Amino acid sequence: MISGKIRKMMESSSFIRKMFETGARLKLEYGEDNVFDFSLGNPAMDPPGTFTETLLEKAADLHMHRYMPNAGYVDVRKKIADYISSEQETKITENNVVMTSGAGGALNTVLKTLINSGDKVIASIPCFMEYKFYCDNHGGELELVKGKSDFNLDINAIETAITKETAAVIINSPNNPSGRIYPQETIDNLALMLERKSNETGRTIYLISDEPYRKIVYDNLTVPQVMDAYKNSIICTSYSKDLSIPGERIGWLTVNPEAEDYTNLINGIILCNRILGFVNAPALMQRTIAELQGVSVDIDLYRRKRDYLAKKLAEFGYKFRVPEGTFYFFVEAPEGDDMKIVDMLQKERILVVPGRGFSLPGYFRIAYCVEDSVIEGSMTGFERTARKSGLKQDEK
Repeated sequence: MISGKIRKMMESSSFIRKMFETGARLKLEYGEDNVFDFSLGNPAMDPPGTFTETLLEKAADLHMHRYMPNAGYVDVRKKIADYISSEQETKITENNVVMTSGAGGALNTVLKTLINSGDKVIASIPCFMEYKFYCDNHGGELELVKGKSDFNLDINAIETAITKETAAVIINSPNNPSGRIYPQETIDNLALMLERKSNETGRTIYLISDEPYRKIVYDNLTVPQVMDAYKNSIICTSYSKDLSIPGERIGWLTVNPEAEDYTNLINGIILCNRILGFVNAPALMQRTIAELQGVSVDIDLYRRKRDYLAKKLAEFGYKFRVPEGTFYFFVEAPEGDDMKIVDMLQKERILVVPGRGFSLPGYFRIAYCVEDSVIEGSMTGFERTARKSGLKQDEK
């Protein structure tokens, strides 16, 4: 019999995966072309051509399959460090970078390094709820605080939640599920508050920035750099979204070289990368992405999908904040009932995720990283559901 703890986790597991599994069942029943699945942030876009070319070239290297340092290949980390240095306006070397099995692997190694049993990690609602399981993996607890109505961070709410048991704060910008980019002023104010609270509690509070959507931004916006704002910062990211390779599980983390207890922190993370069973990030993927710094899929294709959806959803009467980044819409549920609208849309064979899957009932998430045919084919169902829900339609 499996453990009671895992049984409870399974019962409360991700709404995203549940909806994805529902979609798979419906596709078998009705045919794939007749189901419109917006449940999972699983990019349908192919990787850039340079990725495939580089992958084939690196796969031919017969000497790349041996063990390596647990932090990853030194030459790979050097190339990434050079790129981060220009992006973050902070001098980063290969010694500050650890290659990981995606952003999930990065977050788990960091949390295992930082958390003592009973410690807490703070995140702002709405957020990616796997954070809860990641914290629990290492004896910690995720403490959720409310964000502002525009999905920005509420610095006062975060400050109120901080105690001597607070090990870290996790932020995710651009944010899944809201698409919000936290402004520079917000990051600066968060940094000042964390520095003050670290001094008050006598414990360093680390800022963990989860950034897999950093390159997927629109309208000439930029994502503020956390390292320049706060010395006790750690960035975790992956190439899953910007290179459209989520199945390859490749990412990295970097620790601010100015962080307190830096040497123990980076060495602890490298140790945890090994003992958690990752050992090291996949060798072939390391060699491949090393040559693709700054490369991404065509973000303009996502922008066009966003703009089309924004226009149509507004016409049907749905209320939402146009996403500044990511490939998600976070839409207000009519009458505030996210489960009801999710069920109504499912009857139209449209799969979306209820807001409670991100600890914010009253909304639902649409992942528009899908083929145009899925978006276009779903419009009749979205409109019919809007009418049944009593939403006011715009004049066409």
